[in-house]
Amino acid sequence: MTEQQLEQLRYPIGRFILPEVTDQSTLQQWINDIDALPHLLKAVTKDLTENQLDTPYRPEGWTIRQVVHHLADSHINSHVRYRLALTEDNPSILPYLEAQWALLEDAKHSPIEPSLMLLEGLHQRWVVLMNSMSADDFQRTFYHPGRGRTLTLSMNTGLYAWHGKHHVAHITRLRERYGW
Repeated sequence: MTEQQLEQLRYPIGRFILPEVTDQSTLQQWINDIDALPHLLKAVTKDLTENQLDTPYRPEGWTIRQVVHHLADSHINSHVRYRLALTEDNPSILPYLEAQWALLEDAKHSPIEPSLMLLEGLHQRWVVLMNSMSADDFQRTFYHPGRGRTLTLSMNTGLYAWHGKHHVAHITRLRERYGW
């Protein structure tokens, strides 16, 4: 497999690129994307067998099961980061080793339904929170020591809108390749 083919499997919708200017319309689209993720994820994982759930989306990649659990883990962490940034002055967040979390027993072997339900409830709350935020709130920041930089909540909203679509595309493209 060529580097270009592997890059396409790894980033089926491309890498996240933050626009130079984020207007209210873009921000609302990102919130809508975050709102839609639980329903899209449920639809693309519907009727998959256990063997299909345990199929990696790319060579040496996570299985569909691990991707679903990763989305729950990642989005919980992001929601907490919003709450910290809205209530503290540029808090330093605690990064986590997502690749190691994906190797834990629950991520490798548990049914996906609890993570699907968790994402549904989490995203309902997260969207209510984001829709209540002012433009100034979206400029609040947190420091990410793992990235060595400060991020605004606006940047993080775009990143997580992309993140959900990125992983849904992993599953969708895998299903297309195998004709599932």
